[in-house]
Amino acid sequence: MCRIWTQNLSSASKLLESALLLCDDSATALCSRLHDAGKEDEIEGTHFLVGLLGAAALLIWGLRMVRTGILRAYGGSLRRRLGRSMSNRLAAFAAGLGITLLLQSSTATVLMAGSFASRGLVDTAAALAIMLGADVGTTLVAQLLVLAGVVDFQASKASRPRDLGRAVIGLGIVLLALHMISATAEPIRQSPMMTELLGALAGEPLLAALLAALLTVLSTSSLAVVLMVIAFAAGGLVGLPLALALILGANLGSAVTPLIATLTASSEERRVPLGNFIFRLSGVVVVLPLLAVVAPLITRLEPSAARQVADFHTAFNVALALVFLPLIGPRYLERAAIESPAVAIANAARETLRMGDIVARMLRDTVDVFRNDDRRLLREVEQLDDQVDALHEAIKLYLTEVSREALDQEDHKRAIDVITFTTNLEHVGDIVDKNLMELAQKKIRNHLKFSGEGLAEICAMHKRLMDNVALALNVFMSGDVKLARQLLAEKVAFRELERQASESHLARLRSGKLESIETSSLHLDVLRDLKRINSHLTSVAYPILDTAGELRQSRLQTRSRSEPALPTAGG
Repeated sequence: MCRIWTQNLSSASKLLESALLLCDDSATALCSRLHDAGKEDEIEGTHFLVGLLGAAALLIWGLRMVRTGILRAYGGSLRRRLGRSMSNRLAAFAAGLGITLLLQSSTATVLMAGSFASRGLVDTAAALAIMLGADVGTTLVAQLLVLAGVVDFQASKASRPRDLGRAVIGLGIVLLALHMISATAEPIRQSPMMTELLGALAGEPLLAALLAALLTVLSTSSLAVVLMVIAFAAGGLVGLPLALALILGANLGSAVTPLIATLTASSEERRVPLGNFIFRLSGVVVVLPLLAVVAPLITRLEPSAARQVADFHTAFNVALALVFLPLIGPRYLERAAIESPAVAIANAARETLRMGDIVARMLRDTVDVFRNDDRRLLREVEQLDDQVDALHEAIKLYLTEVSREALDQEDHKRAIDVITFTTNLEHVGDIVDKNLMELAQKKIRNHLKFSGEGLAEICAMHKRLMDNVALALNVFMSGDVKLARQLLAEKVAFRELERQASESHLARLRSGKLESIETSSLHLDVLRDLKRINSHLTSVAYPILDTAGELRQSRLQTRSRSEPALPTAGG
C-alpha cells in the first residue's frame, strides 16, 4: 500500500505542478514561498503528510470493507433491484440513491448502470436517472457519517451475518480514520508553510477544485475526499470557501473515475459515465464562480463547519438531480406519442425488439453455462430475466394507456399482437431463468457431465433455436407471410429434432453409458425446455398467417398426401 501511495503522490505532484503553471502570478509566488520554507516547516509538513496519508488509506480501506460487505451479502438483490428500476425516471433515481447509500460508492453504482446500459438491459435515460440518484446517495452517506461521529461502534452482535459484520467493521474504521484526520490536522494549524499553502489555495478556487479532483481520481473514492474536507473544515484547517471549492473538485473527480474505467469499453457502456461527467462538469462550472456569494449564505443557515460542508455537498447534488432529471426520459416508450396510437404502437414494437434482443442473449449464454459450468454467467442470465420482466411490464402498461384512445381495427390488432409477443418473450425468459438455469445449477452442484453425444445434440438444438429467435424477431417486425410460414414450419421440424435426440439418449441408456445414466432426467428436461421455448417463439407467426387465411381450423382437416401440414393456432 505504501508503494501505491508513493506512486500516486509522485503522479499527483507532477499534475499539480502542471496545474500551477496554468494559474496566474499568485500560483508562481506560491511555489516560490513553498520552496523557501524553513526546515522545521518541512518536517512538520512531512509529519502531517504521512499522518494524513495513513488516515486516508485507512478511510479508503474502511469504505471498501463497507462496500464489499454489502455486495457480498446482498449484491445479487441490489443488481436485480437496480435492473427493475428502469420503468420510469423517478424509480431509477430512487434505486440509484438507495443502492449508493448501501454501497457508499456512487462510482460503483454508475459503473453498474453503465454496464447494464451497454448490454441493453437499461436504456440510457434510465441509467442517467440512476446516476443522478447515486450522486445524491453519496452525499447522504457523508451526512450520515457526520451524524454517526457521536455513536460508539465498538459493540457488535454475534448473530449478524459475517458479510454484514464486515460492513459494520468497515464503518467503524471509517470513523476511526476521520478521528485520525482531525487529530493530524490539529498541530499543523500553526505551520507557516501550511498557512501559506492553504491561504494561496483559498484565493485560487479553480486550482483547489482541480487538486481535489486529482485526489479523488487517485484515491478512487470521492466520499473519502469529501469526508477529509469535512474533517479539515471541522478542525479549522480550511476556511469555508476553500472547503466548498474542494467539494466541487471531489464531485468532478468522481465523474472522471468511471470515464477512465470504461475507456476501452463499448460506446454504449461509455455513454452513462460520459453523461455523469457532463452533469457534474456543468454544475461545477456554474457554481464555482459563485462560491463567494454562496459561502456567507451557508454560514447564516448553519453554524457548524462540518455541517456547512456536508449540506453544500448534498445541496449541490440535489440541485443537479432537480435540473437534469426532468430532461431524461425512456428511449422508445414516449408518453407524448400516446395521442397518436399508430406512432405509440410502433414505439412499443421497437421496445419489444429490445426485449427480444435480451431474450436472445439469455438463450445464447445458456449453452455456455451448460458447456462450461460457468456460475458467473449463470447469475448474469438470471439477472437478465429481471430486465425482461421489467420491459414486459412497461410495454404492457404503455399499450394499456394507448388502448384508451380510439383505435381503428388495424391498430387494435397490432397492439394485441405486440402484447401477445411480449408475453411469449416473457415466458421464454421465465423458462430460461426458472427451468434451464435451475437445471444448470443442479449439474454444477452435483458435478454432472453430459456425454459427448448428448452435449452435441443439445448444442445442435440450441443452434437451431437461435436461428429461430432471429427469424421470429424478423417476422414480428416485418409481418411477412412467407417468413411466417417458414417460422411455423420450424415448429414441426424442431419437434422432430427433439424426438430424435430423446430416442438417441434412450439408446445410450440401453447401452449402459454411465454419463447418460447420470444425466438422464437432466438431459431430457433440457430438450423439453428448448422445445417449449421454440413453441413460444413460433407463435408470432399465427396472427400473420391467420390474417392471410393461411391457417387451417383443425388438424383433422383432410389434405392431400403431398401437401405439408401447417400447425393450427392451438397446435
